[in-house]
Amino acid sequence: MTQGNSTEVAEFFLLGFGTQHKFRYVLFMVFLVIYVTSMVGNIGMILLIKTDPRLQTPMYFFLHHLAFVDICYTSAITPKMLQNFIVENISISFRGCVVQLLVYATFATSDSYLLAAMAVDRYVAICNPLHYPIVMSRRVCIQLVAGSYVVGSVNASVHTGFTFSLSFCKSNTINHYFCDVPPILALSCSNINTNIMLLTIFVGFNLMFTVLIIIFSYICIMAAIIKMSSATGRKKAFSTCTSHLTAVTIFYGTLAYMYLQPHANDSQENMKVASVFYSIVVPMLNPLIYSLRNKEVKEALKVMGKKFF
Repeated sequence: MTQGNSTEVAEFFLLGFGTQHKFRYVLFMVFLVIYVTSMVGNIGMILLIKTDPRLQTPMYFFLHHLAFVDICYTSAITPKMLQNFIVENISISFRGCVVQLLVYATFATSDSYLLAAMAVDRYVAICNPLHYPIVMSRRVCIQLVAGSYVVGSVNASVHTGFTFSLSFCKSNTINHYFCDVPPILALSCSNINTNIMLLTIFVGFNLMFTVLIIIFSYICIMAAIIKMSSATGRKKAFSTCTSHLTAVTIFYGTLAYMYLQPHANDSQENMKVASVFYSIVVPMLNPLIYSLRNKEVKEALKVMGKKFF
């Protein structure tokens, strides 16, 4: 970092976890297994959906893109984190940090909007089944997915642009394992009030908007299920939602833990652990949730297994 001009930062150093150096080889193996499992599971889910004719429905169209988004935002973080476990140089270039934050923020935001779109899909399928093919047409599904990517890109571009336009003179050591906005803002000697305001508005809106859509959808779904006279019909309707509901609970439960926990001395380390869960572990869990708790996916896997074995 150049002393004469506080804005000229050539690179940052990612501090990682507090116990990283002591257990780095164990951590490397653990996260390598998680990352490989995530890649295999999500790529496998995409190939399965693209090749099986029974999975050519709106729900699996959204699941296809959810798997793609999971691959992108975990790949923005995990490879660099794995590298830092086994090398002494834990630096990341200024441009690399910009790209990492931009890619991560884009697809993490898109993930939340895709989960909301999937909730709407389940709402229409259960509460308005006769008009489902019309309401959730191919065109509508493409528009919802495209909207998720656009919102993610706009959100990420605003935060990345404002964050890296700041002057950095306090330090160039980021107290995190990847380039995230809050720990980068902590390094700035500029006025960060605008950044904090934008972060609060954008993150608050994205979370509230998507959570409200999901809650409203499931309130209507539960009301429709309760009104069903057939126990078999209620069971079938609820079973179509369990995978999505599980994924939503894990994703937003982790975010709630991150942002609602009281401030404490070890809160930064707790934030890192929570970040690991929703940015690295959740992308691994999603394909497992949708394959183990979904009848159509399990049947498609059996058919594919018979073809190859």
